[in-house]
Amino acid sequence: MKLAAGKIEAQIIGQGPTLVLFHSLLADSSSFGKITDTLAKYFRVVVPSLPGFLGSEAVFGGIEAVADRMAETVREVAPHEMPILLGNGYGGFVALTLVIRHPDFISRLALCDAGAVFSEPGRAAFRTMAKLTASGGLEAVADIAMRRLFAADFHAANPALVADRRQRFLAMDKTVFTAACEALAVLDLRPQLGGVAIPVRALVGEQDEATPPEMSRQLAEMISEAEFEVLPGCAHVPQLQSPSQFLLAVIPFLTANRKAVAADVVD
Repeated sequence: MKLAAGKIEAQIIGQGPTLVLFHSLLADSSSFGKITDTLAKYFRVVVPSLPGFLGSEAVFGGIEAVADRMAETVREVAPHEMPILLGNGYGGFVALTLVIRHPDFISRLALCDAGAVFSEPGRAAFRTMAKLTASGGLEAVADIAMRRLFAADFHAANPALVADRRQRFLAMDKTVFTAACEALAVLDLRPQLGGVAIPVRALVGEQDEATPPEMSRQLAEMISEAEFEVLPGCAHVPQLQSPSQFLLAVIPFLTANRKAVAADVVD
């Protein structure tokens, strides 16, 4: 279905409190496909394609412009409640920016493999990817992108999944990808984190090279109501790599219910 005056493509499944999922820059909205059925037992799950992805109209002007477009989208899909946001990677930066720019709107925030600012080597990596993409297209950075999604041992053990993700990555709009890399290279949300006054859970894959665990740890330390957890053996997209592990870590927080949910969680 279309949201935000036809600008955003989204899928909706399940009933209950609204939970909105924002995907990574390196993996489109299909990256949540292994977990949506389970989440739909608890929530009305909204899975939009971020601007410029899979039928959603692009928007330029940095992470702030993307966050504002997604705030419009979330308000439309949940006009009478305070929904929950879950963002992975780039989607986590968008979700955090949304919460900062639109306070008193979101009830809880799960940030998976995200942070507030990249180190200088991390910024340099985004600048390099932007330059390579601008000159050589997405093919020029596809191998880099796949290494940032999954650790080497997972690549070797799951060639079909990696090949599928590579094909989906190459279908992106290179202009959107380049603009996002440039935006992430300069983004620094640390000065605004003191204003985040909702419960936050910062999850990160132990083997994530794109957004290393220390980024999530620092983020959690700067938010008053934040929790931090490392997911052993996972990299940048734990919901794809280890759906059960990811769900067991995130559902109790999203439901504000600390009881185990193992019976509902299967790979």
